[in-house]
Amino acid sequence: MPLDPRVRGSAADPPLYTLSVEEARAADLAAIRAAAGAGEPVRHVTDRHLPGPGGDLPIRVYRPVDATGALPTVVYFFGGGWALGSIETSDEICRALANAVPCQVITVGYRLAPEHKFPAAVDDCRAAVAWIAAHAADLGVDPARLAVAGDSAGGNLAAAVTLDRGGPPLAAQVLVYPNTDHRGDTASMRDNDDPAAFNRRSVAWYWGHYLAHPDDGRDPRASPLLAEDLTGLPPALVITAEHDPLRDEGEQYAERLRDAGVPVVATRYPGTAHGFFAMSGVVAAAREARAEVVGFLRTHLAR
Repeated sequence: MPLDPRVRGSAADPPLYTLSVEEARAADLAAIRAAAGAGEPVRHVTDRHLPGPGGDLPIRVYRPVDATGALPTVVYFFGGGWALGSIETSDEICRALANAVPCQVITVGYRLAPEHKFPAAVDDCRAAVAWIAAHAADLGVDPARLAVAGDSAGGNLAAAVTLDRGGPPLAAQVLVYPNTDHRGDTASMRDNDDPAAFNRRSVAWYWGHYLAHPDDGRDPRASPLLAEDLTGLPPALVITAEHDPLRDEGEQYAERLRDAGVPVVATRYPGTAHGFFAMSGVVAAAREARAEVVGFLRTHLAR
């Protein structure tokens, strides 16, 4: 299916990979806010900090309307190629998921590259999930119904968190067009090169900021597709976009999970490009994908 012009029209202009990191951070947030629409009101939004391996990490806690007591909780990792983004980036997504599931959503302000190279972001996200589980009573978390989710680099980080065999048990993982292999040797990487959309040059720009050395990409914490053992991981929903250079590696990861015996739902959204999940204000497919995520989380976070 041809690329939905509303998706293409919501892309950053000029392309982020032509900007400095600071310029790209500002442009990325502006583009997301323009395409996301107004965020829903929730019962409570609380900003606080938790101790991370490199210092305190900001978190934002969303409690849904009419929520009381210990709740199923989704720890959400924002996208931005490990170099862009903040807890503001996923604010609209987190509000919508909190109300629709309903569940508590906690987003984590992990350290960004190039100031903090791999594995800083992974270390932060793993530490945050462990701390949230350990302080479940204080945060109003039901530790038996804890999940991780994220889009793009956030999906990569969510996958990396599930690979931590020493971490707390997780009920589900939601990976929205995740990076899973730094090599990027796929048909979708070669074919999707629209200069006005997220393309292979974008991918190379982000990996270049994230990795101190290309060989670091071989680490499964950076490239989950290269992990030897995926058995026993939590049920997964993997969402991909038809016109996305990351499409094939996301779908390959879903297949690897399935082969390892992990329950997997993998959905490719036609006519979409990378980033569409955050465009609920202008793109119908974003709302459809949100509904799929909500249904999946309701199933796996039910009592």
